[in-house]
Amino acid sequence: MKSLFKTIVLITFFSALTRVAGFIFRIFLSRAIGSESLGIYQAAFSVFMVLLTIVSSGIPLIISRMSASYRAKNEKKSEAVLVSVALIFTIILSVLLCLIVFLFKNIFAGLFTDARCVQILIVLLPSLVFSAVYSVFRGALWGQNNYFALCISELYEQIVRIFICVLILGAGFSVIENATSVALSLTIACLFSMIFVVLLYFFYGGKLGKPSRKVFVPLFKQSTPITGIRVAGSFLQPLIALIIPARLSAIGYTPSQAMSIYGVAVGMTLPLLFVPTTVIGSLSTALIPDISTAVAQNNQSHIENRVRTSITFSLFVSCLFVPVYLALGEMAGLFIFDNALSGTLLAQAAWVLVPLGLTNISSALLNSLGMEVKSFTNYVIGAVFMFFALWFLPALIGINALIYGMGISFIVTAVLNFVMLKRKLKIKLHILKPLCIMAFLIIPCAALTSFIASLASYVFPLFITLCIGGTVGVGSFLLLCAVTGIMDIQSFLYMAKSKFKFKRRSKKQAVN
Repeated sequence: MKSLFKTIVLITFFSALTRVAGFIFRIFLSRAIGSESLGIYQAAFSVFMVLLTIVSSGIPLIISRMSASYRAKNEKKSEAVLVSVALIFTIILSVLLCLIVFLFKNIFAGLFTDARCVQILIVLLPSLVFSAVYSVFRGALWGQNNYFALCISELYEQIVRIFICVLILGAGFSVIENATSVALSLTIACLFSMIFVVLLYFFYGGKLGKPSRKVFVPLFKQSTPITGIRVAGSFLQPLIALIIPARLSAIGYTPSQAMSIYGVAVGMTLPLLFVPTTVIGSLSTALIPDISTAVAQNNQSHIENRVRTSITFSLFVSCLFVPVYLALGEMAGLFIFDNALSGTLLAQAAWVLVPLGLTNISSALLNSLGMEVKSFTNYVIGAVFMFFALWFLPALIGINALIYGMGISFIVTAVLNFVMLKRKLKIKLHILKPLCIMAFLIIPCAALTSFIASLASYVFPLFITLCIGGTVGVGSFLLLCAVTGIMDIQSFLYMAKSKFKFKRRSKKQAVN
């Protein structure tokens, strides 16, 4: 459990650095190239992301799982063959997609309202091949539990992209030149990132083997459902972008107002709502090879322990943010985006954090157990419920239909996922008790946080008020979890104290 905790901390730390760098980069772009250039680039990039999802979404996860299984059985030769087979498959697929876009670029031009977007899409195409190669070696490092290499490669790509983009952007560039420069920076960054991760793979002892059909068949079968999920997800945002403004216009909003409200909800509220998924995503990344190894070794007790503890941990992380968002959502919207509506929506959407976290962790668990098809089916069922909500609820609750649609979708998907997990493992998951206790604890924590923040706002500026309120919200929830026994602080302190003593003793022995 200690090694898993270290892994989660490592991945979370690097994920946070990468996301912060990306956020700063977006701010820079919006100011450096203007809204029109950025719009052209984003339109082309949305189509590129669908292509990228086809090439590199399911492959890394399945490689990591199969690689972990081979390592557990000490089948290093099979692991090398797996990497070679995946490499050939992804390169052929990515090149084929590039040719399709290039040969039928006039058809793709019809997807855009601005024909210049096709030019940007073509500039992005080489990065499709680079990303395909990158995803294979990334998956191999993932399966080897080499999380440092995994994280540093992602951060490296972000830093290289920022550096190159700043370097090649120039004053006085036209709209299309600016958009082309941004696309070119991504392509060059993907090239450097591919080279970097390949070097890391061989540096840590990785090898290539002779391709085999016996490896290709399970790789293809297992990665296809996951790719289907990701591809469906890549189409989800464009569909939502069409439905929500249309339904808001149908109830009396002008097209401009509808698009503005949608922009606030998606561009300002949802990024904050998904903050806790950084930690849960780190846990998911660490769990897949860990559980895959246990499955290969038929270690049932280890699997059951990991499943239960990961569910409880994800539930705890999700609930930890709820009282803070409930009480401070409006202030956060004003401080970060200078937009009251984004803060109001964030506060109203705080409850979605719980089913969101449970959906993320349960989907990762199903994937690690080889139940990708079930995971995909549950995802689709949840998405159907969401689209029904998006179509009918705006007439009653306006833009809040997006919040309730997402919440309903996550609830349905999480329930179905847990039913599948229970049937597969034939164990009790023990979700209901901690869920009810934490949900009950959220109420007094949110009330206390709101009260303290209201008092602080009379004395301190907004930023200090948010810091005080956030500290009270998180601290009170941690305290109540400890009192109720949901989180064993004494055991944590004892473990930390023992670890500190061990380090001191080791240092003394080294000195002597």
